[in-house]
Amino acid sequence: MSTPNQDPRPLRAAVFASGSGSNFQSLLDAEAAGGPDHPWRTVLLVTDRLNIGALERAEQAGVATRVITVSKREPEDVAEETLAALEEAGVEVLFLAGYLRLVPEPVVARFPRRILNVHPALLPAFGGKGMWGRHVHEAVLASGARVTGPTVHFADERYDEGSIVAQWPVPVREGDTPETLAARVLSVEHRLYPAAAAHVCRALQAGTVPRPYDFPGEAFLMADEPWS
Repeated sequence: MSTPNQDPRPLRAAVFASGSGSNFQSLLDAEAAGGPDHPWRTVLLVTDRLNIGALERAEQAGVATRVITVSKREPEDVAEETLAALEEAGVEVLFLAGYLRLVPEPVVARFPRRILNVHPALLPAFGGKGMWGRHVHEAVLASGARVTGPTVHFADERYDEGSIVAQWPVPVREGDTPETLAARVLSVEHRLYPAAAAHVCRALQAGTVPRPYDFPGEAFLMADEPWS
């Protein structure tokens, strides 16, 4: 039964990506599998560059796209263009999926606790400027850590410092390379991110403050093999 504050409409979501868009695809797949009761609908892909896989995925899914370049531009101009694109699409929640730029401060201010990011390490370890992709996994291996894994967190004006929503531990194995470790972590990201995003969106639909997400069951057992 709906509460008085509950809004059953799916939230209108924008995904921000800078690369191949595999996490973008995991969000699209979850949305397609969720049917009419799924808590978000992806209406826009925002990227800072042309000729990337995420744009191809958006085209195949029928999602509108917007390329907003960042290099050699004033931050105020980037923020203004980004906000205009989000307003035009009626966006209510943002998912960062391999977006390699800081979200402009005015955008963060407009969407408080409505911007999610996924990071391929257990924050607060191995986060911050320059810590993305292979760099993260190289740092994990160099540290001698025996456990790593993805973190879903709220994004703010600084890299990887927003409140944590969910984490999933993944073992570091003897003989791991950055590539093998990345594959193991990414397979878990593709499960954790859509589930955590749905958890946050349902809280927003209900008019409540999103809380940390306890991923059910086996999720807190360390991942042993990548999922197909």
